[in-house]
Amino acid sequence: MISKCANPACTAHFLYLHEGKLFRVLHGSEEPPALQMGIDPTVRKRVQRVEFFWLCSACSARMTVKYEKGSGIVVRPLGKAFRAAS
Repeated sequence: MISKCANPACTAHFLYLHEGKLFRVLHGSEEPPALQMGIDPTVRKRVQRVEFFWLCSACSARMTVKYEKGSGIVVRPLGKAFRAAS
C-alpha cells in the first residue's frame, strides 16, 4: 500500500489519486523451481509482480520513478526535454 511520496527526502502523505502522479512498475523474475508445485524442477517460470509508487505534485513536477539495474526502483530528476514539454 502506498503511504507517502516515493521521494525519500519528501514527507508528503498519499491521500488522493488526483494529487501527484502514480507509477505502475512491473517486476519480472524467474520463480525458483521449488515454488512450481507439480512441475518439472528443471523448468523455470517467468513471474511478473506489479508495484505502485506515488510522487506528490511538487516532486512529480521535477522527478520521475524508474528502474535501474543493480539499484532497483529509484527517484531521479526529469530530463530537460521532458520538463520543457510539461
